[in-house]
Amino acid sequence: MDKFFKLKENQTTVSTEFVAGTTTFFAMSYILFVNPSILSASGMPFQAVFLATIIASVIGTLIMGLFANVPYAQAPGMGLNAFFTFTVVFGLGHSWQEALAMVFICGLINIFITVTKIRKLIIRAIPESMQHAIGGGIGIFVAYVGIKNANLLSFSADSGTITSSIVEGDAAVNVTMNGGVVPELAAFNNAPVLLAVIGLVLMTVLVIMNVRGAILIGIVGTTIIGILMGVVDLGAIDWQANSLGSSIKELGTTFGAAFGPEGMQSLFSDSSKIPQVLMTIIAFSLSDTFDTIGTFIGTGRRTGIFSQEDEEALEDSKGFTTKMDRALFADAVATSIGAIFGTSNTTTYVESAAGIGAGGRTGLTSLVVAALFALSSLFSPIIAVVPAQATAPALILVGVMMMASFKDIDWTDLEDAVPAFFASIFMGLCYSISYGIAAGFIFFTIVKVAKGKVKEVSPVLWIVDILFILNFVIMASLTM
Repeated sequence: MDKFFKLKENQTTVSTEFVAGTTTFFAMSYILFVNPSILSASGMPFQAVFLATIIASVIGTLIMGLFANVPYAQAPGMGLNAFFTFTVVFGLGHSWQEALAMVFICGLINIFITVTKIRKLIIRAIPESMQHAIGGGIGIFVAYVGIKNANLLSFSADSGTITSSIVEGDAAVNVTMNGGVVPELAAFNNAPVLLAVIGLVLMTVLVIMNVRGAILIGIVGTTIIGILMGVVDLGAIDWQANSLGSSIKELGTTFGAAFGPEGMQSLFSDSSKIPQVLMTIIAFSLSDTFDTIGTFIGTGRRTGIFSQEDEEALEDSKGFTTKMDRALFADAVATSIGAIFGTSNTTTYVESAAGIGAGGRTGLTSLVVAALFALSSLFSPIIAVVPAQATAPALILVGVMMMASFKDIDWTDLEDAVPAFFASIFMGLCYSISYGIAAGFIFFTIVKVAKGKVKEVSPVLWIVDILFILNFVIMASLTM
């Protein structure tokens, strides 16, 4: 095992990798329940999506661990699943089978741009200051995800600012507002919020004291406290409803649906809709690609997971000679595999940073995550016992650690500061890594043009800027 994963070379141990993998799994295990909830709104069977989520996560993470030997986990991406349901299916009127077909094609495109080094050219075109900004920005994003999951914020809104809503029965399943939403600190008058605060204090103390496995101990400890406080209801476990047999039976509905008469066969049947279909696929691909690139740059650069040699080899390497080559390929393949089984884009999870923060440095961490995802198909009700209030503090503290990347940015030089600000802040406020990168890239170009330094903007960056702007224009027209 040491020889295969190069544990000594990466200054880690089997026990450290196990703790890291377990930490990553619990930090992202919410996807097992959130993804089916979002996709089932489009008409897909809940239990089928639940099992498809597990299968896509296991296969994608295994490829990442065994082929690339890096500590990243994969699962259907948040944001991309919402785009799948609320924009592609509800907004554009496509069937969920057609949406799966688009996701499959997106995966093929990502495989193509990986094999042809387009992804690597994009990475090499990102200025060093922007790479640091992306790393720190992901820290803001991860911390915000934790704060939101812990329900430490509450939001008030003026109903007059509602621009659109989707209602099913008597309940609104999606509401869009144009401003008017004001965040504030939640009132500490209910058990779940108090549990999140207790968990945050506990985990902070453990991390500051350099306790081995601090984050995982904090998750387990907070869960136990949650049981004692009544936040976690052990009596609510429903073994029958979430049984593996039920999931396998329903999986037959979604498996291969992307290629059926209501999927790929009907996707291009109406020639008038082909431009819309192609641009939707590009939107899927852009978000998927830059979420992954941002995660790799933001977490791998500071921790040394991707060495300087790996980064330098991106320009001249052929095939899959570096860890970055193999990691990008693993991410691309996972999306198409997920679409075959019945889920939206599978991508590299930023929550992998929790495991990396716990010491994960090799593919053994990913192997542990994959194994736990596989086991969750049998014990999914038990996984649900770990509340969001237990994993949220882990994300907040990992976000704090990642924001150290900001120290390498010259904030006194506005040429660096302005693009870095927009890249990092937009990640959190827009709840999207790719949108943050888009804002940073566009403002980097604007700043360089204004300063008469056009030559410092690479041709690749110009192309990416144009694609992002085109994507924003198209998305605006689709929602009109």
